Amino acid sequence: MLNSVDPEIPVRRRLTADDRRRQLLGIGLTKIMEKPIQDLAMDEIAAEAGISRGLLFHYFPTKTDFYLECVAAAGRRILRNTSPDVDAPGPDQVRQMVRAMVEQIDRRRSFYLTLVHGSGVADPRLSEVHESVRSVSTERVLAALGADPQPHVVHAWWAYVEDLALSWSAPPAAERDRTLDEVVEHCVQALRALTVLA
Repeated sequence: MLNSVDPEIPVRRRLTADDRRRQLLGIGLTKIMEKPIQDLAMDEIAAEAGISRGLLFHYFPTKTDFYLECVAAAGRRILRNTSPDVDAPGPDQVRQMVRAMVEQIDRRRSFYLTLVHGSGVADPRLSEVHESVRSVSTERVLAALGADPQPHVVHAWWAYVEDLALSWSAPPAAERDRTLDEVVEHCVQALRALTVLA
């Protein structure tokens, strides 16, 4: 007699350790975009993954470790999403990066605030993720524009871009005093001015 498979019941398969970690980080990344760390329920993460809480802690020894791994994954995602077209002219690459960063911050403002200002998790690894995002973004601008801007100037300019994007994205879209294009152009002009001053 043949076994029939109910199409309504998902087929469970055993995941490799790397696949399971990726799955858990994907679930966690979605959750921390929606709620602060203190509201993150590990039981909920485990249940969504279809595993026990104990198995989750096999992959991530503490809740803080899990949270920090999720934040690191978010940092990598930000860098992927803000990567420019390296075949475009340098100034166009900078404009692409600025636009993508402002859009990222606008979409995930509360998460980005957590990344920049912390969330009650006193761990230096949290600031390391933010610093990594800013450092890689700085290197990309320097690569796009050549030797003209000084690294410390570009690094500081990215802080300005982030702060401006956080301020601009605070009110509802209908109440903002400038458009996304205007914000991007302002940031690009600010970099040009800083480069001249430096």
